[in-house]
Amino acid sequence: MRFGTLSGRLVVIDGDRALDVEKHSGGRFSADVNTTLARFAEFSAWAATADFAGSVPFTERELGAPSPRPRQVFAVALNYRPHAAEAGFQAPEEPLLFTKFPSCITGPITEVTLPPGKPDWEIEVVAVIGAGGHRIERAHAWDSVAGLTVGQDLSERTVQLQGRPAQFSLGKSFPGFGPTGPVAVTADEFGDRDDLGFACFLGDERVQSGRTSEMIFGIDELVARISAVCPLLPGDLIFTGTPAGVGNRREPPRYLQPGEVLVSRVDGIGEIRQRFV
Repeated sequence: MRFGTLSGRLVVIDGDRALDVEKHSGGRFSADVNTTLARFAEFSAWAATADFAGSVPFTERELGAPSPRPRQVFAVALNYRPHAAEAGFQAPEEPLLFTKFPSCITGPITEVTLPPGKPDWEIEVVAVIGAGGHRIERAHAWDSVAGLTVGQDLSERTVQLQGRPAQFSLGKSFPGFGPTGPVAVTADEFGDRDDLGFACFLGDERVQSGRTSEMIFGIDELVARISAVCPLLPGDLIFTGTPAGVGNRREPPRYLQPGEVLVSRVDGIGEIRQRFV
């Protein structure tokens, strides 16, 4: 199943057509993403047999964030060994977590106003939580993931790195700094849910690429580790980490400029596109 939002309402997607969940379930499921993801097993069973006769065409520019109002947004630092190395750190032995404040979450095709400082990019595969739970066993962790989507952990490095300790969450939460989309895709749609290829481009230059199989801590382990402390709620997001190639670790460093367009792609999901002003 592929799901997302149109005009803030939950839809199931097939190709270039979308089915309004609340309308076509006769009110059985809500148009609110978090409310319906709380009943994810029931919802996905309904979606598998949904009649698309009443679906409507759409363009990706019309799509919003697949989970537009997450109550919790978790992000994982240094979850790929090459990125840890380029940042000058040893690979972590425990997941290193911070948050992106939910107000930064946006949809897939956006215009982002660059703040002063040193803004750059971090492509990430993002897990959207379904029913969630507390102390989820790793063996059952994938059952709590509603789908995977494309994300960018945009970062302004001056704010992020000022002070001791550093201001990670603040520097990564400017308006528009959490684009996601274009849709969320359930794990059963992938040939191997633990090995997705992804890349991002500035213009014609590929600036990052990787595979989720290269993560230090896989999605199932992240779900188990996070939920051991924090109950995961329907619609929560986990930004699972970025590979090497971020701008502030290049020689010389490279930062986003007005007029540039950043395109981020994940195999089997699609792409998001940010234009900077």
